[in-house]
Amino acid sequence: MSAPVSAAASSSSASEGVILEGLGLRSGRPARVVLHARPGPFAFCVDDLVATRDALRAEETDRATVVRLAAGDRSIATVEHLLAACAGLGIHEGLAVKVVGGEVPLLDGASSAFARALASLSLPRAPAPLVVARDAVLTHGESRYTFERGATTRVEVTLSYDDVRIAPDAAWGGDADDFVARIAGARTFAFAHEVAALVAAGQASHVDPSSVVVFAPDAVLSSGAPFTADEPARHKLLDLMGDLFLYGGPPRGRVHAFRPGHRATHAILRDAMALGIVTG
Repeated sequence: MSAPVSAAASSSSASEGVILEGLGLRSGRPARVVLHARPGPFAFCVDDLVATRDALRAEETDRATVVRLAAGDRSIATVEHLLAACAGLGIHEGLAVKVVGGEVPLLDGASSAFARALASLSLPRAPAPLVVARDAVLTHGESRYTFERGATTRVEVTLSYDDVRIAPDAAWGGDADDFVARIAGARTFAFAHEVAALVAAGQASHVDPSSVVVFAPDAVLSSGAPFTADEPARHKLLDLMGDLFLYGGPPRGRVHAFRPGHRATHAILRDAMALGIVTG
């Protein structure tokens, strides 16, 4: 996502799983996930409902991905950073995620906290079931997604911001260690002119300055880890990986996204699967 997020977060291990707590982006209220190792496919749990990945539907994709559990009227907001950690580590089964508060907490504004928690569970790793079945290029507005068949996984993004401080490109070649070292810590970002609208919508007043990079006209504002020019592209790559996970990805093959965004990614993946461009 590309908006200021999250306040202070905490995590703890308990007999019932690994607990991660923080604030939700949308509400600013406490949010919690509990990660459980359990046999079977990846699943979200909300109250008495359990929804595996094929029972989730992306229903809102403005700044963050919100999924609805197909079996009921419950939804979960801001799932992409957690799902990116699952994608990067190759965790497609053996995990249930209990969500309390209707939202996944933003924690560090990236995926590092989720990746550390998942690694502590020693879950099974497996290749993604999604495959690029034929080469194609699909567009959605100004976004363009290129799919190419291949024996290994490669995900690439190219940004198109008119700002010389932002390097446009980032890529990931399917290695879990590389995801943890280079991609998982890339923080969410926003431009200063967007902040007033976000505050008015209740989506920035609770921001932890260390979890976000803000581009002001004369400065890059960041109180956490030092900013690097490719961090926005790496964060967009992280978002893309999380969204691809909902469909069984990232796929085997190459996916290159020019000007990616949540809305475009979900629209393109639905089309790509309907057309047999990706299968799984």
